Amino acid sequence: MNGCFGFEDVSLLLDGRRLLDGVTCTVPDGGITVVSGPSGSGKSTLLRLCNRLEVPTSGRVLYRGRDLAGLDPVAHRREVGMVFQRPTPFAGTGADNLGAAGVRDRAEAARLLARAGLDESFLDRSTDRLSGGESQRLCLARALATGCSVLLADECTSALDPDATHLLEELARDLADAGTTIVWVTHDRAQADRLGDHRLTVEDGRVRG
Repeated sequence: MNGCFGFEDVSLLLDGRRLLDGVTCTVPDGGITVVSGPSGSGKSTLLRLCNRLEVPTSGRVLYRGRDLAGLDPVAHRREVGMVFQRPTPFAGTGADNLGAAGVRDRAEAARLLARAGLDESFLDRSTDRLSGGESQRLCLARALATGCSVLLADECTSALDPDATHLLEELARDLADAGTTIVWVTHDRAQADRLGDHRLTVEDGRVRG
């Protein structure tokens, strides 16, 4: 099974609930793959499996042909970054957040912020004084700081205003055009239409392309 991620008859049961049921599909390498579907359908679970935040009850998840179960999760998460629905900046400054990802050089940190649409002043700003959109962009910069070649985005604009949402969508497109594979989960059909180079739809724990 070729592609960035492959799911082979994957099921996931958690606390007696079947979150995914016999999923077999491929996430292509390159571009933006949008995973859409109603709330509670299993799309975030699918994304979390890609980053080893969940482990399938049965079946296999492959990353570029390799079984995820055999890969080191820390090394994998440096290659496959993730941005969550709610911004998760660490306490401290923007520089502290990028430092946690291994970036100590101020010029490099400023370059990463610029990629996420923030200027150098955010290196010295406390994260408790950032707006939701600013916090999410800082989290994106922190994910990019690992040098990831794949970015997973889980409803990352659902709590943002239209301007911040537009900016993050533009950033996603720029990253994809520059070679980053992006898997973008959304329940917003209009956003899916705007962003999706490839589409997967999740309904009741099952996937259809």
